[in-house]
Amino acid sequence: MSIAATNEAVAAPEAGSLQRKISWTGAFWIASGVPALVLFSIGAIGATVGAPAWFVWILSIVFGFIQAFSYAEIAGLFPHKSGGASVYGAIAWVRYGKLLAPFSVWCNWLAWSPVLSIGSGLAAGYVLSILFAPDAAINTWQLTLVDLGWLKAGLALRINATFVLGAVLLLVAFAIQHRGISQTAKVQVILGVVALLPLILIGLVPLFTGDVLAANLGPFAPLAKDEAGKVIAGEWNMAGLTLMAGGLFIAAWSTYGFETAVCYTREFRDPKTDTFKAILYSGLLCIFVFTIVPISFQGVLGLGQLVTPAVVDASGTVTTPAVYSGILSADIYSGMGVASAMADMIKGGPIVHTVIVVMLILALMLAIITSMAGSSRTLYQASVDGWLPKYLSHVNENGAPTRAMWTDLGFNLILLMMSDYVFILAISNVCYILFNFLNLNSAWMHRIDRPAWDRPFKAPMWLIGMGTVLAYVNLFLLGMGADIWGAGTLVTGLIVSAAIIPVFLFRHYVTDKGQFPAAMMEDMHLKAEPGAGTRAGMLPYLALVLGAVVIIVARSIAVY
Repeated sequence: MSIAATNEAVAAPEAGSLQRKISWTGAFWIASGVPALVLFSIGAIGATVGAPAWFVWILSIVFGFIQAFSYAEIAGLFPHKSGGASVYGAIAWVRYGKLLAPFSVWCNWLAWSPVLSIGSGLAAGYVLSILFAPDAAINTWQLTLVDLGWLKAGLALRINATFVLGAVLLLVAFAIQHRGISQTAKVQVILGVVALLPLILIGLVPLFTGDVLAANLGPFAPLAKDEAGKVIAGEWNMAGLTLMAGGLFIAAWSTYGFETAVCYTREFRDPKTDTFKAILYSGLLCIFVFTIVPISFQGVLGLGQLVTPAVVDASGTVTTPAVYSGILSADIYSGMGVASAMADMIKGGPIVHTVIVVMLILALMLAIITSMAGSSRTLYQASVDGWLPKYLSHVNENGAPTRAMWTDLGFNLILLMMSDYVFILAISNVCYILFNFLNLNSAWMHRIDRPAWDRPFKAPMWLIGMGTVLAYVNLFLLGMGADIWGAGTLVTGLIVSAAIIPVFLFRHYVTDKGQFPAAMMEDMHLKAEPGAGTRAGMLPYLALVLGAVVIIVARSIAVY
């Protein structure tokens, strides 16, 4: 039996399997939530990097677009599988180490899943900003459950209005997903048109009205502050380069995200052609949005200046933080004030302001549904393949992986209680960069180990090579820039990514008695092509060692 036929025949014990109901346009509209990810960190990057922030976004989306061609190729090798690029890359790594494959899939899920909590938290904040004044009781009350200050200053698990409203929005996204991929795609078309419109307007209108000031886009120097806290142009020394690395590191979480378009290969009517088209056109959309929106946002608002100096007590402890204008203001950094600032860029009065904010809320809902669709299918396929607990391989009568979706939802309700969404994003991105490294290297591993396999799309070798180089560039940015977002970011991210080890060991050695599912054995072609699976020899292990060296060196030269 062929690999594809074998997997078509494999079903979860309780129900059927994912259904082929969409074309590349359906995946495009589901992935159209990715441009909304610019809302998550546009303020944080600007307030950290300074004037070159707009260039960070452009360079990062160029990196993401180059990498996408490697993902399109490996997805085409397995048209019968779902769950995203990590599932396809895991097949390359599994014969070189059982733990490497689930590690890649786990890191991909940890990267995508927090979109649910961060997006719903921001959307809830936008709703509250429309309905209530900033100092209203509903915006200020909070019940602190756990103080996490030992991990990062000011971090805590808390319940407030943002959490309650965010939880409601997550349940709405779940209800839409429950109806299956076909109905989800239809909802995404509607949301996509409504939600992408404000981003396009925000990017284009200020350019045509002349509100984008060239002075706000320069000087091309990293952010620095003098002893009084005033904003000055920094230098391109190691400290400045570290800030740049931190900006490129965090931007990758948003700009690389359109690779989610290959999550739905198993649900394409014609995976041979739909996979490449989905990721190509999703990538072109993201290039447009991630270029014009940051330029206009920064060009209109400006970096900002010191408004009120920090208040320091006799011991030198800051009791009241400094207040800044523009992108440096606290609500822009957190993301909560981004929608209001963007709405003001259109200059249409109170009604237009409210309409734009509402449309940006829909943009965040678009991103949430995109993430839930992709991350839940990653959990589903990882369960079918024998990486994660078996209960996750269940789908309902509509072909939706509901148990994986419930797991996603429960995990994100915990994250939604966290008081610092930027820190969550940074931890998540540590996992995302690790996944990207393994997956980009899997492209050349598949070329060596599976030279005769049909490739509906075969990327030029120079693109595979550039993707491999970017795998190490990403690791360098990780090592150098992760801790810009909190002293424990890199270590915490590595610990979280390693949590898959006990989970996989239990599934593989206790539940499955040390044997992979039959379909997974076929995918590793242990039966189809005996002895053909490890032609790469020591190269994968050397790639891992070099990757570790890159992170260590980058971390050692960083200056914070």
